[in-house]
Amino acid sequence: MDMFSALAEPTRRHIVELIAQKGQMSATSISDNFSTTPQAISQHLKVLRDADVLQVKKQAQSRIYTINPVKITELEEWIKKLTKLWDDRFNRLDSLLEKQKLMEGGDK
Repeated sequence: MDMFSALAEPTRRHIVELIAQKGQMSATSISDNFSTTPQAISQHLKVLRDADVLQVKKQAQSRIYTINPVKITELEEWIKKLTKLWDDRFNRLDSLLEKQKLMEGGDK
C-alpha cells in the first residue's frame, strides 16, 4: 500500500498525529488512545509500516514507533507542488479577471 492509501484512513492519520506529537511511542501507548482493540491498532500500525510512513524498532519487549521523516518530506514536497500549481492557476485567473474588469470599465 502506498503512503496516500495508508493515510486515507482516519485512525491511521490519528496514529501518525499522536506519534508526531510525542516523537515516539510504543504500540501499547498508541493502542491506549483508541477504543478499538489492540489487534486492530496493530493492523493499522502494520499498514503504516508497510507504507514506510512509520519506522519501528524493538526495545526489550516493546515495539517503538517513530515517523519516517523521509516519507513526511516526500508528502510535504508533493503538497508544495500542488499548492504552487493552484497558486499559479489562481494568479492567472486573477490576471484575466483584472483585464476583463479594465476592458469593461473602459467602455463606459
